[in-house]
Amino acid sequence: MKPLPAAYAWLDQVQGLSRVLVEARALYGVTETPGPANNAQIMAWAKEVGLEKTYPNDATAWCGLFAAVVVKRAGWDVVGGPLWARNWANFGRKVEEDDAALGDIVVFSRDGGGHVGIYVGEDAAAIHVLGGNQSDAVTITRIARSRLIAVRRPKWRFAEPAGVIKRRLAATGALSTNEA
Repeated sequence: MKPLPAAYAWLDQVQGLSRVLVEARALYGVTETPGPANNAQIMAWAKEVGLEKTYPNDATAWCGLFAAVVVKRAGWDVVGGPLWARNWANFGRKVEEDDAALGDIVVFSRDGGGHVGIYVGEDAAAIHVLGGNQSDAVTITRIARSRLIAVRRPKWRFAEPAGVIKRRLAATGALSTNEA
């Protein structure tokens, strides 16, 4: 597993993380293949979630594909039309922005559509997101709170994992303006 940046290394020490976040963390560092070639791992995700006929190459936006594969691996149903980031606003159950916690699905607006990822923390100006297709890779980036349109959490079958907690972080690093 690729190490996290120092500012997020604490994440590997949290006990009781949700399966969604565990699965997302395992994919940290996967990178899109530049040019006409495709990353075989990203293309395998499309097959794993039944999108091999509708997902042509890793140059196609893949934040929704990333969300689909981690949610499926975590044992939850994938939303209809998962490649459309804004469709993730229908996942699980609604959570108020002030109650966002580790492992929640977060959905954002962006020019030309939307973006989806996994909440790993927040600061006064931004949500820190572990997601795919962020600078063409699975990374953690800061996205302005003003772009947030939904926070969603799985409908737990039993008890909520202990690691589903709010995490306040330092406001370091630039704000992402277009997750491509």
